Amino acid sequence: MRYLLILFTPLFVFAQSEGSLHGNVQIDAQYYAKDTAIGAVVPKEKLASNSFVNLIYNKGVFTGGLRYEAYLPALQGFDQRYSGNQIAYRFAQVKLEDLTFKLGNFYEQFGSGILLRTYEERGLGYDNAFDGASIAYRPNKSIQIKGLIGKQRKYFVKSVGTVRGLDIEYDLTQSLDSLLGAQQLRLGASFVSKYQVDNNSTYNLPENVGSYALRADLSGKKYRLFSEFAYKMNDPSANNEFIFKSGNALITQFSYFQKGLGFSLDFKRVDNMSFRSEREAVLADVLINYSPSFTRQHTYNLLATLYPYATQLNGEIGGQAELNYKFKKNTALGGKYGTTVLLNFSTYYDIERRALNDLTTSRQGYESSFFNVGEHYFSDFNIQITKKLSKKVKGLLTYANLHYNKDVLEGKSGYGIVKSHIGVIEATYKIKPKHAIRTELQGLFTEQDQGDWATLLVEYTIAPHWFFALMDQYNYGNKDVDKRQHYYVGSFGYSKDTYRFLLSYGRQRAGIFCVGGVCRNVPAANGLTLTFMSNF
Repeated sequence: MRYLLILFTPLFVFAQSEGSLHGNVQIDAQYYAKDTAIGAVVPKEKLASNSFVNLIYNKGVFTGGLRYEAYLPALQGFDQRYSGNQIAYRFAQVKLEDLTFKLGNFYEQFGSGILLRTYEERGLGYDNAFDGASIAYRPNKSIQIKGLIGKQRKYFVKSVGTVRGLDIEYDLTQSLDSLLGAQQLRLGASFVSKYQVDNNSTYNLPENVGSYALRADLSGKKYRLFSEFAYKMNDPSANNEFIFKSGNALITQFSYFQKGLGFSLDFKRVDNMSFRSEREAVLADVLINYSPSFTRQHTYNLLATLYPYATQLNGEIGGQAELNYKFKKNTALGGKYGTTVLLNFSTYYDIERRALNDLTTSRQGYESSFFNVGEHYFSDFNIQITKKLSKKVKGLLTYANLHYNKDVLEGKSGYGIVKSHIGVIEATYKIKPKHAIRTELQGLFTEQDQGDWATLLVEYTIAPHWFFALMDQYNYGNKDVDKRQHYYVGSFGYSKDTYRFLLSYGRQRAGIFCVGGVCRNVPAANGLTLTFMSNF
């Protein structure tokens, strides 16, 4: 790392005259207060912070950069292996006309990511970046070849295993122009392998594990059809209880769109497809691949944080269907300004598992038929109606029916499938050109788990700089009277040019925070939170 710093230091010093320097800063800090009523635990260090600074230098064909991270200490809910401060990401890249190569840290994705995807999701504390070398070669407009080798980030250290990958994509649009017409067709193939020394005294584990994927992407003016199949050779690990069964995954997506109408249908089946650069890793550590969630990504807190779906890499089958239609203006259902209706349904099950009595022989563990399903994991039916009522008033109604297998998805017992109904009423009133007030009233109703919830939010905006908000979540239906708590939060923010401040005070409910099917547990907390962000 010190050699990269020696390289970058003079470049940063002379950035203004010799090239361009840009980046961003983010600081998230929280002061924790005692609150025994909600089970908020005050750490020894009452003030915690996660801070990041990105610096990117560019001159001609060269780009270099680094990211400094400081966890002093890490905010509660983040893995405490994020500890201290250091330069956690640095790279040097040269981009020529048809060739790009990079040394140091980098992110990459092959196809949909079901075989290989590395990325950062700061709100989850998730970062599985590679540290090594990558190359991308485009000999012409139709072909792109990518290759990489590296070790993955594991908090402030590197994974034990090494990952190698190759991806080829071929655009047949020009070659088959007379056959395809206005359509586009792309084909792709990927190969990924990992290497890890076998130090296991119980099993004879494969040190090299190979995998491949094939994909096709066909699109026209009004539709798109994408499908990808991945296969992974036997990969015994802690995640699958060290069975020697191979893994596979299939995703297929179809979408149709025209003015005022959109429709999509997604299908996914995953079987023993946890692929990591360390066989002992669990949870979200050092994942090489990524399984798209294919569920509605809700933004309302009762819908998004109480019962979100986490993808199951060991096995799941299901999908999502969505219809979006806008009734035209000046019609019976459209009214003066038109009405937009969104219908969405997603559901997931475990794959069928017929147990095999072979744990002392071949250790395949189970067998499964492709379309047969097992235990129900999750379903979400929701409808959303958006309507402008006047020049100053806009309304939105949402209803959702959720089924959530808490025992499986949270690793608990005794809950079974939690069934709930959620309703949201949102209204925005434009007081004058730069002043608006927005309100949300949410309700979640269930006879199980924590019982009924209600949320009220009032937000006042003075564009383009200020906003003020008050929110209260109330668990009024909890069977335990002592847990019928209000989770109040007051906040305000200020934005100008490229920077933003956000200050809030109040309670944080214990729960699950998910992005794209990847989740982390959030503990109960009370206190003051400050966020600062700036781009330059």
